[in-house]
Amino acid sequence: MQANNRQQQRRIEALINHIQPSSIDKQYTCPLDINNCSSSSNDQNQKFVKNMSNSSIWGNIPTAPRDPILGLSEAFREDTSSNKVNLGVGAYRTEEGKPLVLKVVQKVEQMLLEKHLNKEYLPQDGLDEFNKVSPKLLFGADSKAIKEGRVVCTQSISGTGAVRLGLEFIKTFLPAGTGLYVSFPTWSNHIQMCQSVGVPVGYYRYFDNKTLGLAFDDMIHDLASFPNKSVILLHACAHNPTGVDPTPEQWSKIADVIQQKGHYTFFDCAYQGFASGDLDKDAAAIRMFVDRGMELLAAQSYAKNFGLYGERIGALNIVCSNTETAKAVHSQMKYIVRGLYSSPPLQGARIVATALSDPELFNLWKEELAAMSDRIKEMRVLLYNALKKRGTPGNWDHILNQIGMFSFTGLQKKHVQRLVNHYHIYLTDNGRISMCGLNRSNVDYVADAIDDCVRNH
Repeated sequence: MQANNRQQQRRIEALINHIQPSSIDKQYTCPLDINNCSSSSNDQNQKFVKNMSNSSIWGNIPTAPRDPILGLSEAFREDTSSNKVNLGVGAYRTEEGKPLVLKVVQKVEQMLLEKHLNKEYLPQDGLDEFNKVSPKLLFGADSKAIKEGRVVCTQSISGTGAVRLGLEFIKTFLPAGTGLYVSFPTWSNHIQMCQSVGVPVGYYRYFDNKTLGLAFDDMIHDLASFPNKSVILLHACAHNPTGVDPTPEQWSKIADVIQQKGHYTFFDCAYQGFASGDLDKDAAAIRMFVDRGMELLAAQSYAKNFGLYGERIGALNIVCSNTETAKAVHSQMKYIVRGLYSSPPLQGARIVATALSDPELFNLWKEELAAMSDRIKEMRVLLYNALKKRGTPGNWDHILNQIGMFSFTGLQKKHVQRLVNHYHIYLTDNGRISMCGLNRSNVDYVADAIDDCVRNH
């Protein structure tokens, strides 16, 4: 026992001697015999603990700015006005202004409940059944790339997680300093994620503020001017925030420039089926690029089109030139996931995989998708007609011409501020509105407010 005590004492002495005196505050050091610290040392230690309790090692961290979109929802909830309207929310709402749980989702959840399935961890790359059907939805059931085993699908934490996985892949395997270019404007989180990962980010011109449409010539010029083998991030459909999409002919020219420059393509597809109501039409641009033999990344989200916002279900697809490369990419994607979050969520993957695999459920989902898309289109028509009826200054054709959940109204920041502060109508500073926030009960109120802001302010 005494020998053991002596060995322990020597170990403590060696540890104390190893520590540099400059790295420790001497007034708080304790005598070597830790069992017989003096009362004065105990008093000093207590003072040290007390001082620490009154401050924080995180005390110099500044408060982060409120998210421009999520902050709107917070402000809307705090507003007590009976006239308040939320046109900032990026989620579908019914005619009554309520969230919608699709019938197909309810059916599948009941089916899963009756199976008494377990809640074990998924593999790093996700649920196998999901990873088989998700690429077919995006690239087509008859996709040559899928049949040849050249598509790597990794289940992700919704579309945001899919983009983040893609950025991690780009950062790891493309040459250092490779730049990624996004449209101006784009979804703000694209920029934040690039900065977080350390991928240099720049812009290509996209929106024409005069026509409130696509600045196509400027976009082509910019894509051609970037260094060869840059990464170009494209919105597959229902561009966020503008609602402006290229035509099929314009998509073909975009693909031409990207191939000529040797650029890498990264599609973000958050609204397949939700934009036009047609799953194939909304995926046409991606399929065009793949049919040309182009290797690319494509992020998918099932938040909007399945209404699975909180289930966080999505996928990152990487199209490779051959199966051997695909196998290597698959292994690396699992490695990347392991270091980020280890395993993706289970329930959303089961819901989507079940619905996409069953013909009856799949048809029900398509019907509900079309209904959501049709309501959004109807709100565009109602708002346009209401503004025309009032003779609101300006051309409002873009409300009809744009597509998907959002409309870039062309309203100036001063108009937005008046809409928020005076009319309790919430939208982002750049004038983007979510058409889902409109309904037959509030569209005239919104039109009156817009008319006043544009006409008088």
